[in-house]
Amino acid sequence: MCTSAGHGHPIAVDVADSAPASAAASPRLIETLVLANHILFDQGVVDAFGHVSVRHDERPDRFLLARNMAPGRVHAEDIIEFTLDGEAVNAGGRKVYLERFIHGEIYRRRPDVQAVVHSHSHAIVPLSVVKGVRLRALFHMAGFVGQGAPVFEIRETGGEATDLLISNRRLGAALAETFDASDIVLMRGHGSTVVGGSLQQVVYRAVYAEINARYQLEATRLGEVVYLTEGESQAAVRNVEAQVQRPWDLWVEQAKARRAGSEQGRPA
Repeated sequence: MCTSAGHGHPIAVDVADSAPASAAASPRLIETLVLANHILFDQGVVDAFGHVSVRHDERPDRFLLARNMAPGRVHAEDIIEFTLDGEAVNAGGRKVYLERFIHGEIYRRRPDVQAVVHSHSHAIVPLSVVKGVRLRALFHMAGFVGQGAPVFEIRETGGEATDLLISNRRLGAALAETFDASDIVLMRGHGSTVVGGSLQQVVYRAVYAEINARYQLEATRLGEVVYLTEGESQAAVRNVEAQVQRPWDLWVEQAKARRAGSEQGRPA
């Protein structure tokens, strides 16, 4: 059984719990993942679509991801555990994201990655489709973007008639390969995926990747753009990203205030 968008692949699927249960993830990690969902919505990185995951803190061969739903509405009870193959552990009949294979295959290929964000943020998408133009770091908050974010071309693995969704392990593995030399990958006609060593870092990167893309689109209209050098990018990652807790604390405060306001306005 599935929920379908048009006549292509379903965007949500029902899956049976086919993997054995493991030690429970810490409530603190789950709550941080919930906050990450809300922050990404508040900051305009995701809307009704997009998702963020975190590697299980007790089982590095498992990850946590919300059930299929809008990120801004996620609560702790919506978090599901998955194997790296994308098999659900505790879905309990709930629909899951079709593109969970993005997360599992990246965690498999990159043991250093602890969190993943996939989004369709608005300024990123144009830079995924224009030939000869790449997303490049142009200010110090986005040094992780580097000298040019790679673009994943799904046609090379899936042919010329896909819906551009990463709907199976084969496509997920092909995407994951693109992360061998980058922490952000654009997906042609789709969006981007960003990785990090923590939820705080990956949310920071997702937010500032979108801002960098916006600045790049604006700056190119004005004239020739001066981008960060490789050395400047590396120094920015080393020094600026050491401060990710500062924006995270502010974003958490904003997200909690929005959630409290929405719950107060909810009918009894």
